[in-house]
Amino acid sequence: MSAQNKGKTCFVTIGATAGFSALIEAVLAPTFLPALEAHNYTHLVVQYGKDGETLYRNCLQKIVEADRPTTLQISGFTIDPAGLKSHLLKTKGHSNPLASPGVVISHAGSGTILDCLRISVPLIVVPNSSLLDNHQVELAEALAEQEYVVHGRLEDLAGALAQVEEVRARIEGKQWPPVNSGVHRQAKGLKGVLDEEMGWLD
Repeated sequence: MSAQNKGKTCFVTIGATAGFSALIEAVLAPTFLPALEAHNYTHLVVQYGKDGETLYRNCLQKIVEADRPTTLQISGFTIDPAGLKSHLLKTKGHSNPLASPGVVISHAGSGTILDCLRISVPLIVVPNSSLLDNHQVELAEALAEQEYVVHGRLEDLAGALAQVEEVRARIEGKQWPPVNSGVHRQAKGLKGVLDEEMGWLD
């Protein structure tokens, strides 16, 4: 049975608070869908937030009207009151022995990032540059530099997708949270960036 038939999910989340219409448009763009298909993805699930349903449906209509039909099974939802853990685990292939492990594409929200790191799901972090006074780019760069995630950019999600398998191979053997205490702790370091982002201060 081929990977195409086993099922491989790309789960996209913009979070529960701030909207991120640019990410919704980017993952549903007719130019990005072939990249998912080329990497044997069969399912695209989009958490589009409380204000994103109209945009999501408009994007689906453009896909239907495109010259090249997609083979992906696309679905979406606003917000799951139970949280995202079940969706993240499905991306990992949890409870489905026939599924191939997939990927999460997310805004640079600390909660989603931490959840993905804890269960070792490859993550493409896409900072929302429209937010004022935020540290999303800094957070994405710090995590990518230490090889925990792929730092994705709206204009090149296909390029980020091509790096996912390298990240998957690296994070499988990594411990989270990382050893980062005592003499090993840097003044800023990865933990410092995450602490700052989550509001945890020593």
